[in-house]
Amino acid sequence: MKRNPKAIVLTSGGLDSSTVLALAKKKAFDLYALTFSYGQRHHHELEAARRVAGSIGVKEHLFVDLDLRRIGGSALTADINVPKSRSMKRIAQQIPVTYVPARNTIFLSYALAWAEVMLCSEIFMGVNAIDYSGYPDCRPEYIAAFEKMANLATKAGVEGRSRIRIRTPLMAMNKAQIIQTGIALGVDYSITHSCYDPSGEGLACGRCDSCQLRRLGFKQACVPDPTRYSEPLPPL
Repeated sequence: MKRNPKAIVLTSGGLDSSTVLALAKKKAFDLYALTFSYGQRHHHELEAARRVAGSIGVKEHLFVDLDLRRIGGSALTADINVPKSRSMKRIAQQIPVTYVPARNTIFLSYALAWAEVMLCSEIFMGVNAIDYSGYPDCRPEYIAAFEKMANLATKAGVEGRSRIRIRTPLMAMNKAQIIQTGIALGVDYSITHSCYDPSGEGLACGRCDSCQLRRLGFKQACVPDPTRYSEPLPPL
């Protein structure tokens, strides 16, 4: 009996990574979800990641504890205010303070190590270059550079036994297209979490950059927004 190929999927519990999990499942990969608790203020995403992985179906879900609060430098890991109610033009103009220094490099390094141990050559992640808030580690040139490094830095790559591929199926999609893709695959976005500054109960603020991109995505996709917000919000 032929076995399905394995795939490591970086899983945050957010809209993008949940869609990527569903896409990888459609491609008949056995899914191995990797989630990080790194001291993020939006820790409610950890439970969302657990819910999403359970609903889509993974072979294993690995949670890794890091403490990026000791490094700081980001509104997600330090006592820095999360920007709110910014226009889409301002969101696109600069790298925001919610950027976590080297986060995707750290995450991908762990994924690479697990992939080598699991004899897996496929790593999926939900970055995209359209609605990405200006993060430098979400660009296609960054992904290409990391993939090249991965194949220089691993025993499997040097010995030619396998070639690591970093798959980013959402790279050229905007939020509306991502949502439409997920809906077609049966993703339940009501169990996902995107907010950078949620309430103590895990309700979304609706005003941070991530919430605004998400809200606009549902609007443009003509899909009802299932997100639970902490307060009534004006129309976009």
